[in-house]
Amino acid sequence: MAREKDLDLVEISPTANPPVCKIMDYGKYEFQQKKKQSEAKKKQKVIVVKEVQFRPRIDEHDYDFKKNNIVRFLQHGDKVKVSIRFRGREMSHMELGRAVLDRLLADIKDIGAGENSHPDVQGNRMTLVIAPNK
Repeated sequence: MAREKDLDLVEISPTANPPVCKIMDYGKYEFQQKKKQSEAKKKQKVIVVKEVQFRPRIDEHDYDFKKNNIVRFLQHGDKVKVSIRFRGREMSHMELGRAVLDRLLADIKDIGAGENSHPDVQGNRMTLVIAPNK
């Protein structure tokens, strides 16, 4: 039947019992499948993680500047990884870094929230990932 109509016999679902086949133009079928895949790809949202670094004894102006960048990233829909880097004797005063993170979370609570309840400490870094509110 397919040869009579100058078309192809295309197997649609090989796992079905019995297998499902259609008589159609295979080139057109392949084109439609690619088109469906590209449409699905367009509707996907790519999540980007931006990183902002702080120090435990950060100045007020620097804190405000970085906080505004974090707010901008969150409003754009990106996640933000906030890391506090400790050097030398600052390692013995981890509570200063935690205070900076607590203050930051309090300042941006209406825009975003931390994914974890407490920051992650690895070596000389304390990190926290902040996701935008829905």
